[in-house]
Amino acid sequence: MKNLSFYSDILNCKNNDEIFDFLVANLKPSNMLWSYFVNWEKVLRNTKQIELALNNLNYLIGKDDFDKELRFLFKENPNLVKVIPALVVRDGSNKKKFKILVDYKNKKLVYEDYDFSKEKLSNEDIEKYLKFIKETGLKDLIVNKKIKNLVDYMIGVEAGLDSNGRKNRGGRAMEDIVEAFIIDLCSKKKFKYLKEANAEKIKQELGYDIPVDKSSRRYDFVVDNKKELFIFETNYYGGGGSKLKSTAGEYRNLFDVLGEKYKFIWITDGFGWKTTTKPLREAFEHNDYLFNLAMLEKGVLEFLLK
Repeated sequence: MKNLSFYSDILNCKNNDEIFDFLVANLKPSNMLWSYFVNWEKVLRNTKQIELALNNLNYLIGKDDFDKELRFLFKENPNLVKVIPALVVRDGSNKKKFKILVDYKNKKLVYEDYDFSKEKLSNEDIEKYLKFIKETGLKDLIVNKKIKNLVDYMIGVEAGLDSNGRKNRGGRAMEDIVEAFIIDLCSKKKFKYLKEANAEKIKQELGYDIPVDKSSRRYDFVVDNKKELFIFETNYYGGGGSKLKSTAGEYRNLFDVLGEKYKFIWITDGFGWKTTTKPLREAFEHNDYLFNLAMLEKGVLEFLLK
């Protein structure tokens, strides 16, 4: 780490041990913003795209001869089959074609192809779709009225899919928090900053030639204080795991790649680090600048970028 008078003057820390102790002791318990929860606008928008088809399929709820009525619906309106995967596939991929393993117990793997994108349906196609609806359990839900309304059901499915995106939202939340500090600083000092910038964008807009450790690298933020370039990476870990160790190693390597010409700042936080302090300490000793959100609150960026 590079010694800054900020540590002694503002944090009242006398040595590296005390600075690192401050870093760990002041980790934030959460970075959960309101955006962490379900994005209802997105859920309702996605549901609305197939709402008409779902209302047509509501005709099947409680029907005594489900198979006969389903065949009738698909013959009258073949486009209805396109919404069937959305009712049972929970990965958010919007796939319409599947290769399903239907048998594997006789030492031979047997697959069946299902294509829900067809414009014209044969009787054979309709029978295959009927089998799909039976085998996935959807028929039972509809016949026994365990689903009262397919539109309401779909809203629940979409809400579940949106909840699965919370991991990514947590990362974006950390970026949003750090960006608030960067925006405030840059507006006061008239500095330029870029978000999610790769080497090409940095060269085009700021004129700096940045070494690249991997072609896909996009830095969370870069700030030009009119004298030099500051490069930021941010993350938040609410829980422990091997990912923390690999991240610390990655940012030690990135510090070496960028060299002394550019100031690399890693901002990380979260209670996950309390269970994985060794790799964090190694990065703290190796890199020049490793901060948490408490240090940002106390003005370390203003101090460093002045």
